[in-house]
Amino acid sequence: MKLLQLSTGLNGIGCNAEVMPQKITLTLRPEAAFEMPISEGYQLYSALLHVMQEGDAEMARYTHDSPIGSISLGPLEGRFCRSDRAMHKAADANERYDLAVGITDPKEVLIFRSIIAPLVLKERNLPLEKGELRVEELKSSTVSFQELLSLAGESKDPCLDIQFKSPTCIQYKNTKVFEMFPHREAVFHSLLSKWNAVCPEELKMAMERDDIARFMIEKPQAYGTHSIVVNTVFDRVKGHARPIMKQGFTGRCRYTFAKNAPEGLRNGIVALARFAEYSGVGSSVARGCGAVAVKVGGSVGGGKTTL
Repeated sequence: MKLLQLSTGLNGIGCNAEVMPQKITLTLRPEAAFEMPISEGYQLYSALLHVMQEGDAEMARYTHDSPIGSISLGPLEGRFCRSDRAMHKAADANERYDLAVGITDPKEVLIFRSIIAPLVLKERNLPLEKGELRVEELKSSTVSFQELLSLAGESKDPCLDIQFKSPTCIQYKNTKVFEMFPHREAVFHSLLSKWNAVCPEELKMAMERDDIARFMIEKPQAYGTHSIVVNTVFDRVKGHARPIMKQGFTGRCRYTFAKNAPEGLRNGIVALARFAEYSGVGSSVARGCGAVAVKVGGSVGGGKTTL
């Protein structure tokens, strides 16, 4: 893991010869107290694209339009104040907030640079609707797809403990129906699709949905359901903006394997679980949905996140 102060240059950072999932963790401070929606992900996404425009306008457009989902955003993590406004919270000017940005796109080097060039070199703030967040610290970590698979093979106790930190929105196949429970098949088929969309050709996995359901067991520890704003659009008929909503779940779930689960499937699932901390789970991950923290058999997934 590398730690960058705001004055640090970009040489050598994010310059991987191969495609490597990457995570950037920003420590942010509000310039002043201000309100934001409880589900702040879509505002953070707009703010990130705004600063990317300065670093690389073409890459900002690519990130927005990419069908594979170039980035994932976690929630702002820190203490908030109460707001008198419904479905809102207030950022405290004396508090620091962490924001995790995952990058899994094959163009991860360019996306990485287009994010940190304005934030580090130009010391740009993240502009939300009611206030701004200043970057005080930036950390970056990477892992290769091969490393994820190798780590999975070393797991002696493949028990997966996953905390779904922000609403996880998984659509059932080609319908408008969303999963409202952390079902093993839904969660890991979503991750399988994300993995195969961005990994090197030789590391793609052939895993049947039925095998995921047959050889895995989910044990929810606690969970809740949510309807979350992921975007706003202007309604020309009504003459004002309206929210775009999706449904999903949060909570914590433990996944184990049946005794007769094939070793290849076990290893593949463990690799996908660790990959989830970079890719997010389900849809709208760029707008703050599907952020997770993972523990694998007593060791922390990705080497840096605890529950």
